[in-house]
Amino acid sequence: MTENNVIEKQAVEDHITRIHLDGKEYILIGTAHVSKQSAEQVKEVIERERPDAVCVELDEQRYQSIMQEKKWKETDIFKVIKEGKATLLLINLAISSFQKRIAEQFGIQPGQEMIQGIRSAEEIGAQLVLADRNIQVTFSRIWKNVGFWGKMKLLVQIFYSIFSDEEITEEELEKMKSQDMLDSMLEEFTQSFPRLKTPLIDERDQYLAQKIKEAPGNKIVAVLGAAHVPGVKEAIKHDHDLTELTKVPPKSKWPKIIGWSIPILILAVVLYTFLANPQAGWQQTVSWVLWNGSLSAIGAAFALAHPLAILTAFIAAPITSFFPFLAAGWFAGIVQAYFKRPNVGDFERLSTDILSFKGFWRNKVTRILLVVVLANLGSSLGTFLGGADVLRVFFDNL
Repeated sequence: MTENNVIEKQAVEDHITRIHLDGKEYILIGTAHVSKQSAEQVKEVIERERPDAVCVELDEQRYQSIMQEKKWKETDIFKVIKEGKATLLLINLAISSFQKRIAEQFGIQPGQEMIQGIRSAEEIGAQLVLADRNIQVTFSRIWKNVGFWGKMKLLVQIFYSIFSDEEITEEELEKMKSQDMLDSMLEEFTQSFPRLKTPLIDERDQYLAQKIKEAPGNKIVAVLGAAHVPGVKEAIKHDHDLTELTKVPPKSKWPKIIGWSIPILILAVVLYTFLANPQAGWQQTVSWVLWNGSLSAIGAAFALAHPLAILTAFIAAPITSFFPFLAAGWFAGIVQAYFKRPNVGDFERLSTDILSFKGFWRNKVTRILLVVVLANLGSSLGTFLGGADVLRVFFDNL
């Protein structure tokens, strides 16, 4: 495709880009996800332009979340834990908290511009296109690009951004028009891990551009976070393989190799030490149990877990650390869910409870997720420290 095929101009209106490409007109509206003015602009542009299709920066999961607010009541918390999706769900809730807190401060509805795009498309009879990539795919591809400590830093950065007491000024809100919601939260983190920009922004730009190109009709309006407009404007000139962009990265063999190698090494060292010096072997065993169990239990306790969930974390961690396909937090979370099962009221309050640090701990749904995540983090840290102490005792007794 040559540049002659593309005619592009910046509209007179702020945050609107018009692109003429191969006989079709694309109107990109760059929005802030918590801006009332953005929603009003979306309504005005769609009603004036009357496009054949309206593309919104949502995937099916987020679309259903917007359209079916009561869907939370159907969540099977046991299934979430068993499928290992507790961390992902907690991050999704954390991001939602950040967005809703800003929206509440300015008296607007989060995602209002996307809701307006959906409504306006329905009103004029335009085809609605969900143009964004599945958020779970995006997080999977982000997760692949950082190591263990990167994951820890990522979680800390997200929660720090969410629970900061600083209020957002009008000027900062306007600045967010030039950033994606998630990217604005992780701006500092992406500077430390530049590779995150690829799955977080670049790949989504390509995915969005291809979905917009494939939208039916000759006039297309696309409602996008402003951060994506420059990338989509360039990416739309080329073709992109959606199948390739939606592939969940295959799990590397190295984590599995390392995951099995460490416990096998630790077990071999302890057995050898027992044969050579039983007293030192018992010292290693006690050290392994205390480091793993205590730190996992501390993580669960920090999440204000039920006493039996804390005890479960303590007992499970030294054992599950030898089996990479198991996690202490799963067992602690299941026990927590059994004794403190969320009711309908917890799911109904979820949207307001996640607005505060205290609310995350008060709500039974998020507390279960916190028990799983923090018990797992404690167990992981305990594995490293306990393993190091086992090796110390081994070398001291050579």
